[in-house]
Amino acid sequence: MAKAPPGAGSTVLVCGAALAGQSIAGVLLARGSTVLFADRADSPGVARLVAAGARFVGSPAAVPAGVDQVVTSPGWRPEHPLLLDALARGLEVIGEVEFAWRLRGPGAAPWLAVSGTNGKTTTVRMLEAILRASGERALAVGNVGVPVVDAVSADEPYDVLAVELSSFQLHWSSTVVPQAGALLNVAPDHLDWHGSMAAYTAVKARVLTGPVAIGNTDDPTVARLLADSTARTRVSCTLGVPGRGQLGVCDGTLVDDAFAAEPVELIAASQIRPAGDHNVANALAAAALARAHGVSPGNVAAGLRAFAPDPHRNQFLLERAGVGYVDDSKATNPHAALASLRAYERVVWIAGGQLKGAPIDALVTAVADRLAGVVLLGADRAVVAASLRRHAPDVPVIDVSSTDDRAMTEVVRTAAGLARPGDTVLLAPAAASYDMFTGYAARGAAFEAAVRALDRS
Repeated sequence: MAKAPPGAGSTVLVCGAALAGQSIAGVLLARGSTVLFADRADSPGVARLVAAGARFVGSPAAVPAGVDQVVTSPGWRPEHPLLLDALARGLEVIGEVEFAWRLRGPGAAPWLAVSGTNGKTTTVRMLEAILRASGERALAVGNVGVPVVDAVSADEPYDVLAVELSSFQLHWSSTVVPQAGALLNVAPDHLDWHGSMAAYTAVKARVLTGPVAIGNTDDPTVARLLADSTARTRVSCTLGVPGRGQLGVCDGTLVDDAFAAEPVELIAASQIRPAGDHNVANALAAAALARAHGVSPGNVAAGLRAFAPDPHRNQFLLERAGVGYVDDSKATNPHAALASLRAYERVVWIAGGQLKGAPIDALVTAVADRLAGVVLLGADRAVVAASLRRHAPDVPVIDVSSTDDRAMTEVVRTAAGLARPGDTVLLAPAAASYDMFTGYAARGAAFEAAVRALDRS
């Protein structure tokens, strides 16, 4: 049974002044709670909250006196001294998603949840498009941009929410039970945050706790977690021909053999965008979640056709002198980069950044035969270079050590010099971007600007 959120008379410490934190604080103040705000630095967001009645406490190592509960953002690691102190004192620590879940009243919109190492945003955006095609007032929320708290507390209620859940959010969620939850894949990522692959995997499995659990069983780890799920209904997705209880692909068409008495055709795989087997897998998961919610096959197809991919996700930019340029800056870990690299026969690969503890050797080994060259940038480029020396010693590798705002221009010019007609210059870094950029979107924008400048020259 879901717990109620804090109410009047309670004192709540909110950790993090980003969008979700501001939304949480606003709700708490409206409910009559005393709100303390912790963050590493003052900011306009903090100033707005103070003006609204919250008290800024900086980033203390211990919980201030009188606090009844702590609500934390994903940016605060579990080992932060303040969070450890809260737990040691017996205080409950929850995350923004758990807080939003507790805000839900009777008749609240059901949640269709998505997690996985890669593909989450694409899948919830596909799901949002499908739900809207069926006439539902639906919104993609969570780790996709719109805080769940804002959607749950909106003046005009939604019919259904497509909720993207990161491992950080799931870590602090103890009572969330979606109507249906899908797990796309599990590969090493954020190990520096979770501490171990076992801990990361266990957190991801929480998305499968609802009445309907959906998993991409082409991924061995997901297959095991789905088999272990206690969900009333378990549905698997596969790129192979589906059996009973599965969604899959038959003769180039996505087919549902789980939510109808007989197999039902949904849409041709060739119509899925962005292209690539990994996005067909994402579409199968989105379709399964929609079908679990009662959406018709025709509306599933209509929604997938209407879906417009977000930028920086395997985004073709242009062709110059017979060479294609593709922005997949969102490939922020080796698993995502592998899916991207496999979509092209011969690649000049732009890689590097913050590996977050993820191993790189398996990726390099898997794609060595299609690499025409590699250009490295970012904090952990030496780790990637060492792996290339071990597993792809004949591939030309150029290290760009510059970290200023002209670095991407040098990277793109270098990659263009390695490419030949028929090649693809692919930004799929296999690493996070915060060493040099404000995020993967800024990195992708810098890549696109450099590519277009190259084309003009």
